[in-house]
Amino acid sequence: MRKVLEEKEKVLLVDPRNRCYLVTLKKDGRFHSTSGFISHNQIISQEEGIILKSSLGIPFLAVRPTLADYILKMPRGAQVVYPKDIGIILLWADIYPGATVLEAGMGSGALTMALLRAVGDKGKVISYELRPDFAQRALTNIRDYVGAIDNLIVRSKDVYEGIDEEPLDRMILDLPEPWQVVESAAQTLRPGGIFVAYTPTIIQSQRVVEALRAQGSFVLIEVLETLLRPWNIEGPSVRPAHRMVAHTAFISLARKKVIPS
Repeated sequence: MRKVLEEKEKVLLVDPRNRCYLVTLKKDGRFHSTSGFISHNQIISQEEGIILKSSLGIPFLAVRPTLADYILKMPRGAQVVYPKDIGIILLWADIYPGATVLEAGMGSGALTMALLRAVGDKGKVISYELRPDFAQRALTNIRDYVGAIDNLIVRSKDVYEGIDEEPLDRMILDLPEPWQVVESAAQTLRPGGIFVAYTPTIIQSQRVVEALRAQGSFVLIEVLETLLRPWNIEGPSVRPAHRMVAHTAFISLARKKVIPS
């Protein structure tokens, strides 16, 4: 059973129009919006799911943010991997408890957080990130949501120049030229391991697939794209929402096979 909402926790405040605001609770702090203000003291020590009224009498729901909520609201140093794509990556790449996963390109830490949750305490995530500002922003975001991190290793290293760790269970690349890493992936992924490349254009995916086929160690090669469309259901009216999360990136996947000696 989860405890009550506490000071320094992050809380999602949701207004009657489903607009969401991410707030870090502080004693005597205030949340301000066009709907009035809410004192943080009204929230601290309350149960998650409480309905509060602002100074103007507008009701707000207070809940802990899901990981998807946090990813969409957290500070960004680089573009994030969107929740709809993270879900596909976690399942199609079969990120399991205890796995050793190499990630290249931390960005703002969105995918890293999901990987850490999926591999659990007995697993390990190794992140290659060349830009110190991206790595610092990602680590700050991760610590703000996850807390202490014992199973994340961050390398300030160019993955194009080689990979130090092996054997790896999974490899996920969010890079401009992931095809340059295919040879290293073949050398460091264990047999049955899964390779993933996250790229914004289909031309990049095409080059990844060509490199995977030419290398010869990979099978079950596929490319996916996810489109997320909400629906509005109000009484007899059922229609798709006017806005949808359409193209964000292409996800290329492959599995490593055993090469006979």
